[in-house]
Amino acid sequence: MSVPLYQAKAEMFRTLGHPVRIRVLELLQDGPRPVRDLLAEIEVEASNLSQQLAVLRRAGIVTSYRDGPLVMYALSTPDVADLLAAGRRILKSLLTDRDGLLVELRTHSE
Repeated sequence: MSVPLYQAKAEMFRTLGHPVRIRVLELLQDGPRPVRDLLAEIEVEASNLSQQLAVLRRAGIVTSYRDGPLVMYALSTPDVADLLAAGRRILKSLLTDRDGLLVELRTHSE
């Protein structure tokens, strides 16, 4: 029995619902990165980063491979970067609307 599309989408968004995972994906937009570079940029414990990378890998959102002694991570598809860009646009729009509402509230509260 297959999973309904809406349920699969919800599971994907749940997977994305962690700040460390989002940060990893943002860093990988510029291309593959070794774990050590991700660790230096994100400033979390190595075990926490490893756990979050495993979640992203199991979901198929990132891929990993060895490059000599380094374990490299990359986005599985450029569509992930597109999704992050859409998220930024939506967030910008929401925050702009809230700023406008805040200005309106301040203007009419006197």
